Amino acid sequence: MPTPLPTRLLTLILCLPVFALADCPVWSDARAERELLALHKQLTGWEHSYHRDRLSPIPDEIYDQVRARFAELRQCFPAAAVEDTKPLAGVDGKHPHPVAQTGLDKLANAKALQDWMRTRNDLWVQPKVDGVAVTLVYRAGRLQQAISRGDGERGEDWTANARRIPAIPERLTTSSDLLLQGELYWQLPGHIQAQAGSRGARGTVAGLMARHNLGAEEARGIGLFIWDWPGGPEGMLQRLDGLARLGFTDAQRYTLPVRDAEQVAQWREHWYRSALPFASDGVVIRQSVAPAARTWQARPPHWAIAWKYPFAQALAEVRRVEFLVGRTGRVTPRLLLSAVTLDDRRIQRVSLGSLEHWRDLDIRPGDQVAIALAGLTIPRLESVVLRASERVTLEVPDQTALHALSCWRPTPGCQAQFLARLEWLSGRGGLAMRGVGPGTWERLLAAGKLDGLLDWLELEEEELQGIPGFAQRNAARFSQASATAKRQGFQRWLKALGLPPSGDAPLDGGWERLARRTQAEWQATPGLGPVRAQQLEAFFRHPEVQALRERLAAAGVEGFGTAPQ
Repeated sequence: MPTPLPTRLLTLILCLPVFALADCPVWSDARAERELLALHKQLTGWEHSYHRDRLSPIPDEIYDQVRARFAELRQCFPAAAVEDTKPLAGVDGKHPHPVAQTGLDKLANAKALQDWMRTRNDLWVQPKVDGVAVTLVYRAGRLQQAISRGDGERGEDWTANARRIPAIPERLTTSSDLLLQGELYWQLPGHIQAQAGSRGARGTVAGLMARHNLGAEEARGIGLFIWDWPGGPEGMLQRLDGLARLGFTDAQRYTLPVRDAEQVAQWREHWYRSALPFASDGVVIRQSVAPAARTWQARPPHWAIAWKYPFAQALAEVRRVEFLVGRTGRVTPRLLLSAVTLDDRRIQRVSLGSLEHWRDLDIRPGDQVAIALAGLTIPRLESVVLRASERVTLEVPDQTALHALSCWRPTPGCQAQFLARLEWLSGRGGLAMRGVGPGTWERLLAAGKLDGLLDWLELEEEELQGIPGFAQRNAARFSQASATAKRQGFQRWLKALGLPPSGDAPLDGGWERLARRTQAEWQATPGLGPVRAQQLEAFFRHPEVQALRERLAAAGVEGFGTAPQ
């Protein structure tokens, strides 16, 4: 039995929706039909690749979320003449299953599990092994046939390759006829799903089984998990004991009785974060007794259901694309998303790192993207899953006009970098002006009080009190922070103004001494290369920076006045 989950965490798991879309979008009927047709085409392409070509072009969890979106949009726009896709069309194979493979419905969340369990008893839980389904037919204890799942009624003949897999016994310890249904999986000793994901395990096995001649080494890498025994003993405990006697021990080891949804949640969490010999993508909850096998059909049954693990990737709609400009002129695109949840974290934005990355991806509002967590904490864009049919025009900053020495004033196209300069100046890396942050500078700029980077030095407390958003207390705090800033040391002011990294170069002696240094003199400092040396020389010689120096000298700030003769 795994360690019980803390009550607070369990409550979160029980209440957390697996996937939630926003309300129905405000689209015209024409656009709704275009979007639905694009979704239908994409889903059909993925399904064709998976079921016919045995390729997984997209993670299962993203596929499931796209299908959920497709279903919801069809409900939002019933007038759109777009039918559901047919994932198993044309993949039935030639060989009939003696008993249909049923597949499984998936629970949306733990509340749905509670509802499902309420009318059932004698339930058992097991990991949902992430592999490929197979039917094994034994006659007089000997393997006669192995059949792929196909459409649940018919599949492909995998017998030749199955005979090469050590995990599939050629002969059983009984001379009886019997039928087994299970999962062929790629063996991954010590695999922790929460850390490593599925590592393409299912696709690996599917590709190997599709070969005409399975190699001995690859065959040894394939395991078998039996999850059903049509026509076998009626009760789960008897079936598990019987399978173990036949040599199929995985099922007995990983199938356990459960009393309630809380216990299922505990095992789900345990298996998600503990070492298993295979990849798994959730848990399966089964009734001990199932109907007679002759009544089974190729559709999800009422006696078993799946509850998948938390998503490693979540599908999110792009609401807006922002272009953040830093004090050095670097443009960083950021996506504002419809809120999604990953590992109990609510995510609404993700950075794209660089303008070049955004241009390569060309992400626009309305696109659907896959989001994951880097290091379990930082949201990361994994891929663009779907593109909106209507491409929104965006105002993109001109990166060529923005650099480390641009935008010392809030001229057109420069406001973002100018505010970033002020935020740096008042922040911890600069003057550490207590109580002064981005909102302060935005209010002063909106009030027309900042035509240059240092105009705030001359603002009086009475004048500040008349600015919208500046109460008397705020005005007094800003005046105090301004007075403290004027008393800061020379080197701190240099950093606040945006001095390029100077390594171990000495910065004493005041402005005039530093301003006389040439690139060659800067470069003579150990650790400073030609690029940094050139940046330092350019900084001190730039007209806007020299004007700031004069402003600081007039304000009496240490180090910026004329050196004594």
